[in-house]
Amino acid sequence: MSIIEQIKRIAKVEFAGIVKYTYFIEYKLRIILINDSFIDVYISQRLSNKFGFHWECIDGAGTFYRYDNFPDKNWQSVATFPHHFHNGSQEAVEASPFSLIPIDGFRDFMKFVKKNLK
Repeated sequence: MSIIEQIKRIAKVEFAGIVKYTYFIEYKLRIILINDSFIDVYISQRLSNKFGFHWECIDGAGTFYRYDNFPDKNWQSVATFPHHFHNGSQEAVEASPFSLIPIDGFRDFMKFVKKNLK
């Protein structure tokens, strides 16, 4: 089973209480949550172990949270580089509070979403 399929299963089974449904949009998995916000999951097809989990909130303020490990040079000073966490906006970047292993990091990210879901 591919990593993206494993993540889809984790979302549907382990987080069934907050996940309405999931579907694929070309190369990414979209997870629709019970409040109609969504999470996009990117697993790179070309670069080994590169991923991104992006929660787009529906608060009208454009708030989002993203955990990824794409080596953006803007975030080289972050202690967990290339892993970093966008905490509410593009510029609010901090060290990753999540596991650096993609599957475990997804679980951690989903726990964060569950805790902060409104």
